[in-house]
Amino acid sequence: MPTDATPKRELIINAGKQGVELALLEDGLLVELHQDHPNRSLAIGDLILARIDRIVAGMNAAFVDIGQAKNGFLHYSDLGPQIRSLQKFTRMALEGSAPDNLADFELEPETLKTGKIANTLNKRTPLLVQIIKEPISTKGHRLSCDISLAGRFLVLIPFTNEISISKKIAAADERKRLQRLVESIRPKNFGIIVRTLAEGRSVQELHEELMHLMEKWKSLTRQLKGAQPPAKVLSELNKTSTLLRDMLNDSFHRIVVNSRDLYNEIRNYIGRISPEQVDIVQLYSGRTPVFDQFDVTKQIKSSFGRQVPLKNGGHLIIEHTEAMHVIDVNSGQQQMQAASQEENALAINLAAIQEVARQLRLRDLGGIIIVDLIDVRNPESRRQLQKTMHELMKRDKARHTILPISRFGLMQITRQRVKPEVSIATEEVCPDCGGTGKIGPSILILDEIEKNLEHIIRHNNQKQITLFVHPYLEAYITKGLWSIRMKWWWKYRRFIRVDSNDNLAIGEFHFYDSQGEEIVLNGGPQHQEHHNR
Repeated sequence: MPTDATPKRELIINAGKQGVELALLEDGLLVELHQDHPNRSLAIGDLILARIDRIVAGMNAAFVDIGQAKNGFLHYSDLGPQIRSLQKFTRMALEGSAPDNLADFELEPETLKTGKIANTLNKRTPLLVQIIKEPISTKGHRLSCDISLAGRFLVLIPFTNEISISKKIAAADERKRLQRLVESIRPKNFGIIVRTLAEGRSVQELHEELMHLMEKWKSLTRQLKGAQPPAKVLSELNKTSTLLRDMLNDSFHRIVVNSRDLYNEIRNYIGRISPEQVDIVQLYSGRTPVFDQFDVTKQIKSSFGRQVPLKNGGHLIIEHTEAMHVIDVNSGQQQMQAASQEENALAINLAAIQEVARQLRLRDLGGIIIVDLIDVRNPESRRQLQKTMHELMKRDKARHTILPISRFGLMQITRQRVKPEVSIATEEVCPDCGGTGKIGPSILILDEIEKNLEHIIRHNNQKQITLFVHPYLEAYITKGLWSIRMKWWWKYRRFIRVDSNDNLAIGEFHFYDSQGEEIVLNGGPQHQEHHNR
């Protein structure tokens, strides 16, 4: 059952050649997995000076050239009421005559919600757009002209004078305080959204962030001068900084990162946005991969398959279609624990919806989700399930709606979709047999290891060597007084440290030097990721 206690959060960051992976843990349980690729060209929040490629009157939308293989999609509803002011400002900025501050900028009349895009946009005129959704399936980026610049406490919105306060700030006195405070520091012709994290913050903290956002706006103005579409004119923060900006609070008690450069970058960033929390950042330098050390790899393997186990012995079956996601709850081979079938079904369903709420965040499932629960007849049991699901989903930042459980035991959920779901293949091809079901003679594995070891000692002149193998092989090499490792010592006069990793295949082995760097030999064993994803 969920509790009102705020869970302890840890962010485990694995930086490698393929990019950065970020695992968010709540009370040790993996709830979100993000990937930040170094070669990504566009991200949510980026601002692009674009060119309209095609206007489709029947869809009341336009396809926009943003410099990608697929055009972005811009619907009339995403133009925003201030589109005329944005178009005017963009023209002035391109000519170099736009003011840094909008105090002297004359706003244009707002557009109607029921207008036509063909009457609003001109194919010959460059247009400033913002990325609001990543490409999904065959669709390109979703775009908006309702520009905003997000900070940790505030969101800056040009060409309006409205102030909005997060609904999650419930106290009336605090809402009034923030309203008065923000009104006193708000620049003319800039609207402000006050985010939940602003609750209890001082005028100095909010003013400093507002000045930072205004500097970003000025930078945007400068970048627009003389720009030729399509061109990116302002970049959002990287994934790591964005997560910290939006989620960092007192519930974070540790951030672990395995890259010194990223460690320094994160410390500097937190030192600016939340100096009192800078010491929660830790540099990991152990030999075991950081995701293995903090049990992330194991949780990924158990959480991303078609069948997901439940703590009480049941399991979920998760199926995907083009239109929706279907999650079936199964009791499996669980023995009846409760006095009645109704109570037993309720217990299984409660465990299942906890895992469903986690899976929605972990896989970032969006659109329509149907959960086929085990039938419960008692209306009170259904109400309890409904209430519990609402409580569990409060931690989910994506917009969502949970409909009452139907008479057929179906829970229907809609969840905001802003990027492709996280999909990881947990099935692995055996690295020894390549899927054939047959491996080479096991008696030759030790010969292969020793051949590589001898080459390292005689030709690379390595003094300290660590051999990583499967635990079975480690036991075989090190067991007994006159062990294979002892024979190596007598033969090479070099003590070889032997360590193991559960993620290695039986016939897989790796050598490391004293600095923890892998020793790669031409023609030797190929290095494999410890979690094939």
